[in-house]
Amino acid sequence: MAPRPLGPLVLALGGATAVLGSVLFFLWKVYCGRERRWDSSEAWWGAEPARLLDWAPEEEEEETEEEPSLEQLEQREVLVLGLDGSGKTTFLRVLSGKPPLDGHVPTWGFNSVRLPTRNFEVDLLEIGGSQNLRFYWKEFVNEVDVLVFMVDSADRLRLHWARQELHRLLDKDPDLPVIVVANKQDLSGAMSVLELQRELGLQAINNHREVFLLAASISPEGSNSNEPGTVQIWKLLLQLLS
Repeated sequence: MAPRPLGPLVLALGGATAVLGSVLFFLWKVYCGRERRWDSSEAWWGAEPARLLDWAPEEEEEETEEEPSLEQLEQREVLVLGLDGSGKTTFLRVLSGKPPLDGHVPTWGFNSVRLPTRNFEVDLLEIGGSQNLRFYWKEFVNEVDVLVFMVDSADRLRLHWARQELHRLLDKDPDLPVIVVANKQDLSGAMSVLELQRELGLQAINNHREVFLLAASISPEGSNSNEPGTVQIWKLLLQLLS
């Protein structure tokens, strides 16, 4: 999949929160675009050594050409969205090998992680899921290669809001591949993947669109990058971005 060309973002932002969002996004783009030294002991900038594979073992082939330098790697961008409390920040922290946060800390702006792989770099951008930030989600959808939408499987009271926001994003870009993550499957009262498929209206989506629904239990307590759901999401991301 070829990377999408990044056009200028046109954000109709008003008030202090909007101004802060614009500044943070600009800083994120500058941060991701800077030339940096590559430390082979790290999987990505400022993170612990990698635990996730950047390609499946069975796909690994004997290298016949020199591996491209970090400066030569193409860039892929992934947007991570979902209602507040769905597990977006924990997902990014698991991927980056960072320790869990104490308690639930809502994201009021942006979080980002960069993960170099063999052939390209993956930049994951999380935008806060509180109601006042959801208005700006659609402004970023056309600027990325894949959307990851996190859903709290046990949050039945707000599921209709998750469905509404998801379909707004789907309508914004009909060609964008989407991975819907049915998170917190380990909690009592969590809806099954089949229930969520029905309640989120995924069966009604055009068959020509790439929409995937994966189960996960990404827990902030003892975050584990080898959790099956996390590994499956990462492998699917690599397939979609390749």
